[in-house]
Formats: sequence, C-alpha cells, structure tokens
Amino acid sequence: MRPVFTPSEPITAPVTKFGGQPVWLDTPTWPLSRQLGTPMRFLGQIALPGERLVYLFMTEDEQHVDDTWEPEGGENACLVQPGGPVPSFVQVSEQATGPTYGPDFAVDLMPTRGETGSADNLVGGYPEWVQNNEWPEGNYRFLAQFGSLPFEEEPNFGDAGTGYAFVDEMAGVGRFLWQCH
Repeated sequence: MRPVFTPSEPITAPVTKFGGQPVWLDTPTWPLSRQLGTPMRFLGQIALPGERLVYLFMTEDEQHVDDTWEPEGGENACLVQPGGPVPSFVQVSEQATGPTYGPDFAVDLMPTRGETGSADNLVGGYPEWVQNNEWPEGNYRFLAQFGSLPFEEEPNFGDAGTGYAFVDEMAGVGRFLWQCH
C-alpha cells in the first residue's frame, strides 16, 4: 500500500499518522539519543491490528551523530504499545511530548494496483532496498519504508536515503534502520 499524506489538525486518535506528537497507548516511553542523551525526534506512528501502535523515532541534531542508520545503534527507535518492551539498546524518558519533524499529517493507504519500479513510500508488502538486504534477525515482518516524507525538514536518511521499519508482533518489538545511495 502507498501512503498518501494530508495536512491535519493535531491527531489524538490511535491511528497511522506522521508528525505531531505521539498518541501513547501506555506510559510514554520517549527514546533518548545514546550519544547525546537528548530526546530523539518523533517521525510517526503506524497502527497495527489489535489496537496497537508502532512509534518511530530518530536522533536528528545539529551535532553529527553516528549510527542513526543502525537498527540497534541507540540512535533510532521503533517501539510498540501497549505491552511492547523497550529494547535494551534504547534509553527512554516518560515525557509525553518532545521534538518532532513537523505538524500532523493524516495517512490514507492506497492500493499499489500492481505498480512496479521504485517506491519511495510503502506500508506492507516487501522492502525495496537501496543497498543490500538488511532484514533484522528474528521473527520480524516488514512494516513500512519511507524515502520521502511531507515535512519541511525531512529526516536525514543520507544521500537520497530510505528508512525501513520492521516489527515482531508476537514479541511486541520493532527495528528501524535506513540506507542511502
């Protein structure tokens, strides 16, 4: 499915959206940069079946920070609520709000209708890798990829890069990584 982004008033429902602030389903768990100790930026949230949400965050700072591309580097996070454990490589704060990439954008999912070729943004299906296959080890399924987001200041996925989210719904954990050209 291809996401279509529409500017929105603040969204407070537990639905798929990008920007704004997270709609927490459990105690807030805002991730902190491993290197800087500051709150990561909120990218968005994606609804899962069974009234669960996946929250995506990434360290974005004026200072250069390594490892934002690594799924377990402590500079990005893919968290699942309710009930998902915080991975050991992520430190969190119970703050409910924090830095974001921009205002809320509602997301509608449109069928791909057999389209072929490169896709900047996908929800479900299979990733279109910029480089090599970096599927996380374990029982992860592909959740989404984003190469072009509607924010004035887009996330720094490197040179024409793409972010990839994966989730293990049984364990309630996720991984987020990015690749660039």
